[in-house]
Amino acid sequence: MQGKVLSEPNAMLAVYAGIDVCKEWLDVYVHPVGQGFRVTNDGCGLRRLKRQLQSLAVRCVIMEATSKYHRAAQRSLHEAGLHVAVVNPLRARLFAEACGQLAKTDKIDARLLALMGVALDPSETAPASLAIELLQEMVGARSAASAERTALINRLATFKSPFLRAELNRRLKALQSHIVRLEAEIGRLISADPVLARRYTILMSVPGIGPATAATLLAGLLEMGTLNAKQAAMLTGLAPVAHDSGPHVGRRAIKGGRKGVRNALYMAALSASRYNNDLAVFASRLRNAGKPAKIVLVAVMRKLVVMANALITQDRTWSPIAP
Repeated sequence: MQGKVLSEPNAMLAVYAGIDVCKEWLDVYVHPVGQGFRVTNDGCGLRRLKRQLQSLAVRCVIMEATSKYHRAAQRSLHEAGLHVAVVNPLRARLFAEACGQLAKTDKIDARLLALMGVALDPSETAPASLAIELLQEMVGARSAASAERTALINRLATFKSPFLRAELNRRLKALQSHIVRLEAEIGRLISADPVLARRYTILMSVPGIGPATAATLLAGLLEMGTLNAKQAAMLTGLAPVAHDSGPHVGRRAIKGGRKGVRNALYMAALSASRYNNDLAVFASRLRNAGKPAKIVLVAVMRKLVVMANALITQDRTWSPIAP
């Protein structure tokens, strides 16, 4: 049996709008007005949406992050002067379940997002610049192409047929050319933007961080330079999370965070553990203390992202710690 959803008082000073986003539609619910409607997820629908929300004096609009389908609505509403908060879909689903709402439809999701705004009052999420959006697309495409290349190489190792091996080699050659072109375009996009170019130079100054990791950090961790060390670790899923209950003290483990950024930091940490003198000493000290190899690597990853964030904040390149 489902529990009751968070109650809706008839009168509230603040008005919140929840928007459930899909490719073709935007389902909207306005609380406490109790008004729900649907618009198309295109220019015409967004113009109607802005008129409706502005006429209702909406304080905050809450929508889920949906890869690319929410971006146009987020940007349009932000430019119209509306406060827009983009929330993690998992967080929104957990909120709905905490309210006792097990059913899931577009209209229900829009209503729960509005109620989530009332309960949590999430902070505004400013849309990324067009340069960042293009960079994110290119970095994502390169990551997908690299994963495909790895899969083809693994398949190639299992085939004995000369025909299949020749076919896979042709595909690998074409894919490698595609990756080279993507990397060149990523470099061009970064060089064309002075802020991105400066940040890229700072990141590349850190031994262990290469072009792919630097580009991934620029595209996937836009908050760099505005975070403290703990926030940087939490956003990338590299902060140990407590698992204690009563007298039981559980083992700390990392959880959540941005997987793409964390994957890039994993490869960077492998290199930094060898070639970054400061981090190599740090890793050696942990190993000598009996820490497992995986914990050592995660600790180096955490050091890397904290260091990168600090350097961006201070607008300076890396320099080794004086002996």
